[in-house]
Amino acid sequence: MIKKKIIVKNKLGLHARASNKLVELTSKFSSDIYIEYNGKTVDAKSIMSILLLAAAKGAELNLTVNGDDEKEACFSIKELFDNSFEEE
Repeated sequence: MIKKKIIVKNKLGLHARASNKLVELTSKFSSDIYIEYNGKTVDAKSIMSILLLAAAKGAELNLTVNGDDEKEACFSIKELFDNSFEEE
């Protein structure tokens, strides 16, 4: 199991397009992937759950990845966040 803090860097936060990109990415992995923000933990493979987090720019999220491809999944997710979802 890998736990990592990630920061929302894109200016619009986890809006629909960014959330969709995240779900497309997380769905490629067999690992269980969860994001926690403001006391809510959601499945990172569910777009509705991610949108309900309403995480704005600067939000600090806790990522938990558990499974056979957890290292690759964690790296890819962090890279997506670090690249501001390729929006900027």
